[in-house]
Amino acid sequence: MTMPNQDQSALFVMDGVKGGHDGMSYSNPKKFRKKKQEALDIEKLADDVCAGDRTALSKAITLIESSNSVHKEQAQKLLQELLPYTGNAIRIGITGVPGAGKSSFIEAFGTMLCKMGKKVAVLAIDPSSSLSGGSILGDKTRMEELVRQENAFVRPSPSAGTLGGVHKKSRETMLLCEAAGYDVLLIETVGVGQSETYVRGMVDFFLLLVLTGAGDELQGMKKGIMELADGIIVHKADGDNVRPARRTMQEYKQILHFLQPSTPGWISTSLTVSSMEKVGLDKVWDMLMEFEQTVKKTNYWNIRRREQTRDWFHSMITDQLIDSFYGSPERKQQVRSLEDEILHGRLTVTQGVNALFEK
Repeated sequence: MTMPNQDQSALFVMDGVKGGHDGMSYSNPKKFRKKKQEALDIEKLADDVCAGDRTALSKAITLIESSNSVHKEQAQKLLQELLPYTGNAIRIGITGVPGAGKSSFIEAFGTMLCKMGKKVAVLAIDPSSSLSGGSILGDKTRMEELVRQENAFVRPSPSAGTLGGVHKKSRETMLLCEAAGYDVLLIETVGVGQSETYVRGMVDFFLLLVLTGAGDELQGMKKGIMELADGIIVHKADGDNVRPARRTMQEYKQILHFLQPSTPGWISTSLTVSSMEKVGLDKVWDMLMEFEQTVKKTNYWNIRRREQTRDWFHSMITDQLIDSFYGSPERKQQVRSLEDEILHGRLTVTQGVNALFEK
């Protein structure tokens, strides 16, 4: 029997092409090496922030918001460098009921101020999801006209679960913006809530935005929020809503007349504004300037800021104590063990807490 040619045999295996599956030749894969992080020059970053470099300011805020231990230390060194250049802006907290148009107002108001030659920084706080922890951070995209202004800086940040509708680093971010030369700071909170006292404790002027025609507005508005407000804006006062807005404004003025003023020496008032038609924005600025002049005459401007700094110091002590408490692995294990005891009904909650603090 004649043996078939080896090349024709079904058992013959041809030599494969050299290279990859597509016939291309490839060099040996290189091992991935993590790029060594360059040392951060704190002094240069501070100089760039003071020079008004918006990229440097964004970098500085990112550093402040970082939870990395090295970044935290660098952030405090940066703040120490910049402290002498802070405190020269008017800090305005802006809150309001859902749908009141806070972003629309800030864009229209901030754009007007920029055209007046003011440098405006907007710290827009978006609510974080209680499930995923994420935020949309859409305020910057909604303020298209404002972000195009050369004198404007818009920084959205997640609330990250912090009470009061602000980021836990909002106070330090304000200092960075002041060091960068911004003379008007607009802090937009996530909305009305019982913890808005936190915002009141970090701004000079607290502005509340409300709507008309929403149904029993005065009953629906929390008295506590109104007592904190230095001014109330009845927003969206345009079209068929002009008359109802004016009527609502008068009602709020009457209410404010009977409430204790938020700021000693200042009588809180109410105005109507249409951001869409750019009406009433100048009156808001006049109100702010009158407020600043009045409060500085009595020196309460400086007194309030010192009180706010003191309160900030004490709140930071509380935060540090909490971090230190949960930072110990042994403590974490003890908490988990006590949780199990409580959930199985072998301990009461009070007994579990007492066990954590037993010597």
